[in-house]
Parts: sequence; structure tokens; C-alpha cells
Amino acid sequence: MKIEDEIKVNKFSNEWHRCTVNILYTYHCISTALEQRAAKEGITLKQFNVLRILRGQYPKPATNSLIKSRMLSFTPDISRMIDRMVSKELVSRCQSGADKRAVNLFITEKGQEILKRLDEDMLMMDVLPSRISEEEAMALNTLLDKLRG
Repeated sequence: MKIEDEIKVNKFSNEWHRCTVNILYTYHCISTALEQRAAKEGITLKQFNVLRILRGQYPKPATNSLIKSRMLSFTPDISRMIDRMVSKELVSRCQSGADKRAVNLFITEKGQEILKRLDEDMLMMDVLPSRISEEEAMALNTLLDKLRG
């Protein structure tokens, strides 16, 4: 469906304006669907992102600053989110042996199990391939990479 029909607007100023609104609206649709999928496991999309980062680091530890630098969206208070994830037993933390100021973070078995259950669902393979071809996905990826510079 065209963006004009989705948001009930007759005209955009120009194609760049239309593109901006289209990207934002599509982002919202995708992030809402992913939030709902993550919520089935009692976590947020940002917590899912943290678990993926920790799994990628495993068995090496991660720090709050490493996680913050790899997050897909801006997250001002990583420490508080990690606290919640520790209380849910998704993440464990211990003092760094090398730097007493640093805290090492690891994904727990429970966190890994949640990721295993969510992995396929979060790829949106039930949605994307039915709407765009692999070639279209490649072209879209190229354009988005170009847009970000």
C-alpha cells in the first residue's frame, strides 16, 4: 500500500519528503512487530538487542560501553537496563580482573534459551520474503547503506 494511503495524506512537498515519511512509518511498523514478538518472551526489543550482542561476544565478556556502542538504537541508561536483565537472570555480571572499575557482562543460559526461541521469529522471514524478493531486499539494503553515507 502506498504511504499516502497508509497515513491519509494527499500530497508531499517532494519525493525526499515522501521518502523520509515512508522510512519513518516503515520503521515504526517493523519495530512494533518486533516489539510484540520479543514481548512474548517477556523482554523488550532493546533487551533482545543486548542479548544478541552478548551472545556474539560469548565467551568473551562485554562491558556497558561496548554494549552501548553496538546498540541499534540510542539507549541512554544501559546500566539500568542491565540491572533489570540481571534481575530476570538473562545476564550475569562480575568484576573485571584487569580493571576494577569495569564490570564484565555475560549472557546466561536463560538468556541464550530466549534467543534460541526468538531467533527465527525476529528475522521476519514470515513477512519480508512474501512482500519483497531477495533482489529487492539487496537493492533496498544498497540504498539504505548509501543513505546513511
